[in-house]
Amino acid sequence: MNLAPEPFATARLDVLPLRVAYADEMAAVLDDPALHTYTGGAPETADELRARYGRQTAGSPDPGVRWWNWVLRVRGEGRLAGYVQATVDVPGAEAEIAWVVGTRWQGRGYAKEAAAGLVAHLLAAGPGAVRTVLAHIHPDHDASAAVAGAAGLAPTEQWCEGERRWERGAGED
Repeated sequence: MNLAPEPFATARLDVLPLRVAYADEMAAVLDDPALHTYTGGAPETADELRARYGRQTAGSPDPGVRWWNWVLRVRGEGRLAGYVQATVDVPGAEAEIAWVVGTRWQGRGYAKEAAAGLVAHLLAAGPGAVRTVLAHIHPDHDASAAVAGAAGLAPTEQWCEGERRWERGAGED
């Protein structure tokens, strides 16, 4: 399994490995308190994002865990519009994913496209790679539930910190 995330593409998006250099543009993309309604926190400044991106791109200190983060570039615009991420438990062959699309790009299907592309990318990595993809969704966040469903994840009866676990295994459609 690769230590660093590989780029991939969907019909309209280039999904590029995170770089610290994206912090300025991403600070503008993510500068909306509404994006934190279900996750908590507040928009980060470009300097705060630079520091976080530095930690994320350095990788997990746990050798059995991969922190894979990508930004979403809308091919037709050449602009960043959000991100997807996966925390991969290598021994467990499991990836927990998340996605955020900036407010200005919402309602165009980018989150569904990016999440479905991410799940396909993770599950296509071959033997010894990811076998299960999961996400934790706030029960009131209908948009994220729709994205998870579009990516082939299904709700389970498991809960973690008030969020429902959604998952998909390799070979499930």
